[in-house]
Amino acid sequence: MWNRPEPGVLDRSTTALIVFDMLEIYRPAIERSGVLPTVVDLVDFCRAEGVLVCFARADHRPDGADFTRVIADTDRDFMRWDQQGSQPTRPGHVAADGYQALAELRQGPADIDVPKHRWSAFHGTALDSTLRVQQIETVMIVGGSTHVGVASTAYAARDLDYQVIVVRDGCTGHEEPRTFFLDTVFPRMVQVKTAAEVTTLLSA
Repeated sequence: MWNRPEPGVLDRSTTALIVFDMLEIYRPAIERSGVLPTVVDLVDFCRAEGVLVCFARADHRPDGADFTRVIADTDRDFMRWDQQGSQPTRPGHVAADGYQALAELRQGPADIDVPKHRWSAFHGTALDSTLRVQQIETVMIVGGSTHVGVASTAYAARDLDYQVIVVRDGCTGHEEPRTFFLDTVFPRMVQVKTAAEVTTLLSA
């Protein structure tokens, strides 16, 4: 018989933190969002408390062989492609460290590395099997963009029957869709908590 977890309780041994696309290539936007210090503190806290930390990160071939062929109306800034040129079929130039986690997060061998080729951290990756081997039941998600990768990962995690917590002050992205998802979309499907709230629960 499956038992629903007790609300307001977080078990460090069955909880993992997914750090989504907090990468050097996105550093300017992440720094503008102001969430980096919060995410660094949360990552450090999780490591100290024995909470599994997973880094889900974009990882695309320069030749576009693994690039999506899905047609979209607009670019990431909501400008129509026919006004800005053609939708790309391969990634733009990426510096050698572009797909690496931000240096401040100090991704190391004890963390779970999750290279991904689509928005969801679960699609085509080993994340689900790794979490199940580690007997993880709850995933906390930080990073961005909130309405893209965080949302896609949260939907996938929910459909896989994980408990999901989106960390409000650890999410990046355009302010309007970020606020809409955090206030309107996510509370209907998962939990939304601040970093202070999850650290308090994990410390209990």
